[in-house]
Amino acid sequence: MTFVRIRRLVLHSLLLLAACAALPVEWAAAQGTTGSMQISWEVRNRFRLFREERDFQLHADTLRNQTILASEQTLGVQSDGRGWARNTVGRLCVDMAGKFSEPCTRDSVKESYLTPTEHPVTVRLTGEVPVGAVCAWTFDDGDGPRQSNFDCAEPVNFRAVYGKRTVAIVDVTSGAEAPQRVTTDITVRDVLIAGLGDSIASGEGNPDRPVALSDEGFCYRSYIGSDTGQYYRPSRAGFKGGRACESYESLQAWQAQGAQWLSAPCHRSLYSYQTRTAIAMAVQYPHIAVTYLPLACSGATIAEGLLGKQQAKECLTTKTSTNCQGSVAAQMTELREAMAAVKKRQPGRKLDLVLLSIGANDIGFSNLVADVIVENDTERALFKRGGILGSVDDSRSALVRELPAGFGKLREALKPLLSGDLSRVIFTAYANPTFSNGAPCPGGPAGFDVHPAFNANPRRLANVANFVESEFLPQLKAIALCQGGVLCRNPQADRMTYVDAHQQAFATHGFCARASTDPEFDRACFSPKGQSFDPDIVAASSQPMLCGLGASQFRAYLPRARWIRDANDSYFAAMTYPQGISATIQPADIHDATWGILSAVYGGAIHPTAEGHAAMADAALPAAAAVLRLGAEAEVTSEPLGEPVQTR
Repeated sequence: MTFVRIRRLVLHSLLLLAACAALPVEWAAAQGTTGSMQISWEVRNRFRLFREERDFQLHADTLRNQTILASEQTLGVQSDGRGWARNTVGRLCVDMAGKFSEPCTRDSVKESYLTPTEHPVTVRLTGEVPVGAVCAWTFDDGDGPRQSNFDCAEPVNFRAVYGKRTVAIVDVTSGAEAPQRVTTDITVRDVLIAGLGDSIASGEGNPDRPVALSDEGFCYRSYIGSDTGQYYRPSRAGFKGGRACESYESLQAWQAQGAQWLSAPCHRSLYSYQTRTAIAMAVQYPHIAVTYLPLACSGATIAEGLLGKQQAKECLTTKTSTNCQGSVAAQMTELREAMAAVKKRQPGRKLDLVLLSIGANDIGFSNLVADVIVENDTERALFKRGGILGSVDDSRSALVRELPAGFGKLREALKPLLSGDLSRVIFTAYANPTFSNGAPCPGGPAGFDVHPAFNANPRRLANVANFVESEFLPQLKAIALCQGGVLCRNPQADRMTYVDAHQQAFATHGFCARASTDPEFDRACFSPKGQSFDPDIVAASSQPMLCGLGASQFRAYLPRARWIRDANDSYFAAMTYPQGISATIQPADIHDATWGILSAVYGGAIHPTAEGHAAMADAALPAAAAVLRLGAEAEVTSEPLGEPVQTR
């Protein structure tokens, strides 16, 4: 039997050699060179929240061979500090009220945003392509081949049917040489990602279009600070009303000149680490498309924001109208409704990933910030009456008694949407905002003198810094990972993917960090002694800055040493008049002392800058890619089969 098998093997080999010898000489030569050509393909404008490819290409160009942080710094300089998002925010598949466009017209083609049926793909022949060669392309997804002829140097665009494999074949003809065939499979993976959480998740502190500042002053009343009980800070450019405290103007006229956000009610921003992670993922992996649902909302807690509705941060104000929602729907409600719409049209489509940061508001972190920076007794009494001042003891109690239970409820709400696998929740930790050069910030008025009553109290600041570093962040990690005695029903399934690699970098970039490379306006006008503004109300009414430069020269998105916005930054970037605060302290007069306080902190004081968010995204992206098992998609080119086309 063995002898017979050997004879058959030898006979088969001889027949194969004879067949090869009978091949035309030019065909055999073609087989030897085909391996140097490959079909390369990528999904175009693959971050699907962007309507126009130019917005995606802006990020693709700056993310090439550098980090998200370096990209943000490059874009900041390119935009002269005005920010890349100021134009992009008007070209999205979601409106400023948070409603997704169905359908959404992307690059002149109407698409379903939640349930795409096809994706735009660009295909190229790469490698050692003969000069002047002609390519006969065939794309076949099972519904009949589509054919076209082009110069091989030209890219070919087609729309790949979602959920189907498209076989791409190109026959390459060059002069008298025999045609060569290269083939590959094209299958687009559309990744569905939701962003959930609080102000860190939403991008608070980084309006997509910062408030335009006037060089002239605007009057606020104050309980302290001068004999007249008034002080001046930069006004809003374009505001035509009275700037003196004796005048009365409507809130709507003032708000029409405010900052613009991806979502004003939630202070949701394209600069958020969640959005930057999703954009960078789309750039890095050219064989996928990313459908992204930004749902995070500033001020959210687990109970009020994620699982239940919450108060809106601001009214959505345009130059012609004001839309005050009053409250914002629960993020989990919005996500469930979106997934119900998805399942109705595409039953097999699932939620692939959740980006999440939550917990700071649950322990009253913003109240701790207010306790640190509000120094004057009158203002402290006002904030205490409004429930805005807190203490470390209060936060510690909430951290131990309430936060673990809240996470338990959140886990149960997320499981049905993620097939019970919470490792697909990328929980990105907070960074300690109070460190610079590895040590706690010293405190004082620097960075907070936008209001006369602000002064970061050194003792209270040190207490908060220590609490955050030694108690809050470790406990939050234990809760997310079901460790340290935290009870989870099923630790293996309930454990989230935890990201904290960015925390070490933030230790040198807290709110008090300064450098000689900071923007010129910052170095000249934001005094390290807390003496940035002219206390003379007569002089300050026309020029409030002691440095002599106009406030309009401030640039929110230029690179700087601090990755945490201080109160001065918050006022100069956003100048928020929040409608979501307690009605007991919300005044009608835009010059009221309360607005002076709130406008300095509610626009993102002690929140990451765009650079800080980019650093967080650099940490989150590898974890997200690992959970999604991305990697093969990064190989832009495919190996050719090397099958020649025989000519007669």
